[in-house]
Amino acid sequence: MEKNWVKIFTSTNYYQSEIVKQMLTEHQITSVLINKQDSAHRTFGNIEVYIHQEDFSKAIEVIILNQAPNL
Repeated sequence: MEKNWVKIFTSTNYYQSEIVKQMLTEHQITSVLINKQDSAHRTFGNIEVYIHQEDFSKAIEVIILNQAPNL
C-alpha cells in the first residue's frame, strides 16, 4: 500500500465497512477496503477502511455526521 494511508474504520462486518466506504466516496474522499478476514472462517479477522492521511479530518466529520445505524 502507498504511503500516507490511514485506517479510519474497522469492522468484522463487511457490509458496515462497505457503507462507510460509500459514505466517504459520496463526499469525494478516496477510500479502499482491506479484507483481513480468514477465508475459511469469516468470524476471524477484520475489514478495514483506509483513506489518505490529508482527508482524515473531513472523513471523521463525514462518518460522525452521517452515521449509519448500527455502526
